[in-house]
This record gives sequence, structure tokens and C-alpha cells, in this order.
Amino acid sequence: MRLTRSPKLQSLRAFCVAARSRNFRVAADQICLTPSAVSHLIKDLEALLGVDLFERKRHSVVLTPAGQALLDELEPLLAALDSSLASVARRSHRRLRVRVPPFFATELFLPRLAAFCARYPDVDMQLESQESAGPPSHPPTTDVSIVLADVPPPGLRAERLFALTFTAACAREIAERAARLGSRVFDEIALITHPGQYQAWAEWAAAAGLDTTSPRHRFELDTIQGVVQAAEAGLGIALVPEPLCAARFESGVLVRIFPVEPPAAEACYVVCRPRDAERPEVAALLDWVVAEFRVESPAPARRGIDAHAEEISPAVKEDSLAP
Repeated sequence: MRLTRSPKLQSLRAFCVAARSRNFRVAADQICLTPSAVSHLIKDLEALLGVDLFERKRHSVVLTPAGQALLDELEPLLAALDSSLASVARRSHRRLRVRVPPFFATELFLPRLAAFCARYPDVDMQLESQESAGPPSHPPTTDVSIVLADVPPPGLRAERLFALTFTAACAREIAERAARLGSRVFDEIALITHPGQYQAWAEWAAAAGLDTTSPRHRFELDTIQGVVQAAEAGLGIALVPEPLCAARFESGVLVRIFPVEPPAAEACYVVCRPRDAERPEVAALLDWVVAEFRVESPAPARRGIDAHAEEISPAVKEDSLAP
């Protein structure tokens, strides 16, 4: 059968949404139309094709065999069309979609981003900053990602920025007390943890010669930012990511208390797909990120806590607690 005219793209989209939701009212909400408009578009498509696509019921609709066949054929085509249009729009508007871990975003990326925006005023940026579960990834809808991993995700162009090392820290007002307690520190001062830090704490405790498995008090928070803020508030001692807390150490709101730093298990990488690296705006952001955030981590100190008790306290008094 030859069609007398081409179907409207809007009718095809309305059909797919209605087919998935099985409800014209729900479909209307999703595509910002009225239910009567959706019904009209689908009736127009049915008239053009000469078949019923839905069996109408009182509170829902059900696909007919012809409707199911059309949905199976149509959805991949519309997805490919959307992908092509998005690709053209992205190249035309020089828009960057960037994914950054939350604490990296607040401590490093956003405070320095104005310099990049001033240098590249014609580049728009969409920033995603959310805690993600599972292994590090670079979503297909993202142009550039900052990932924390032992090795970067495979198949991507990756630049290593810094090792993710952790150091024990607390608020200024409890730093000297923690230094005096030495190996008995967790008999009196709370341990602040994050669910993803169990291995880091175990490695730190092994290097320090301490048992952190049964502290007198424990606080557990669900974000690294929460862990750092709890330490700042004087709730206890936390393992904080050294490169991401540099400004806090410089200002004195956090104080390093024990010179024990296990080897880093992970590193911070900036990644993108090789084909995306050829786009000028992506290349510009990669160069800027590497220039701004690549650092060399010093070799970790690995001596025990009690052996350093005498030298920690003066350091806390003179350096960390200076007004």
C-alpha cells in the first residue's frame, strides 16, 4: 500500500509515547500536549495507515498486533534521528556535557571554572555532579568525565591527574588532644567514616599500627563531603582526600594529625571518547583540566603513631594551630 502523504513526525512520537505508557493522558503529560491532541494525532496516523494501532478501553489502551509491529520498527528509527540531531546541535552550539564527582566539583572544579568560561565564552556547559553507584563510567551522553578509579575505564582517552591519597584530619580544637592520645586516640575521639572507605581505613590503620575496628564512638555519613564537614565540625577524626582538601588545610579549618598516609589505591582521571577529543571545545577543556588539576603526590610517610607523638604535638601547635 502506497501512502497518500507522509505521517507527521509529531504523530509518530505521540504514538510511541502512548504505546509505552498505555494511556493517552499520561502520554500527553510527557510530551506537553492535551489528551485530545494526542488522540487526534494517533487517529490521523491510523487513518493514514488504514489500520487500528490501539484497542481503546475505558481507562487504558492496548496495542493491536499492527500497533506492536509499528512500535518495534519505529522506536529505533526515532532514537537514531534524535541521536543525529543531538550530534549536530552539539557541534553547532559547542556545548559540553561534563560529569564530575560531587566533592571534586565543589572543592576544585567550580571554584576555578570561571577562568575557563572567560577564555572560551562561546562554549556552553552542562555539569552533572551526583554520587554514582558501581564502577566508574563515562556515559554515552557525556563529553568529558572526571573519574576516580584504580585504572581508567577501557576504550577511552585518559589523562591521570593525581593519586587519591587519604590523610587523617580533624578540627583545630581537637588536634592537640588527638596527638597526645597517640595510639589510644579512638578510646576517646570518634571515628568518622563513609561506606566506601572501609578499605582505606584498614590500610591506614595497618600503616599506623592502630585498631580502628572498635572505636568508642563512630559517625558514618553517606558522602565524602559529609565526612569532611563532620570533621570540620569537631565530631571526630576522618580520613579525607588529601588533594581535594588542600584549601581546608591551608585555611586551618582542618588539621593533619598523624603522619601516616597509605599508598593510594585509586587515582583521579579526566576521560573522553577518542573521537570526542577531536572537537575543539573538548580538547580545550581537557587541556585546561590537566593544566589546573594535575599534581604529583609526595611519597607517603609510613611510621607508627606513638613513635611520632612528641613531634606531632609541636607541629600541631606551631603550624596547624597558629592564628
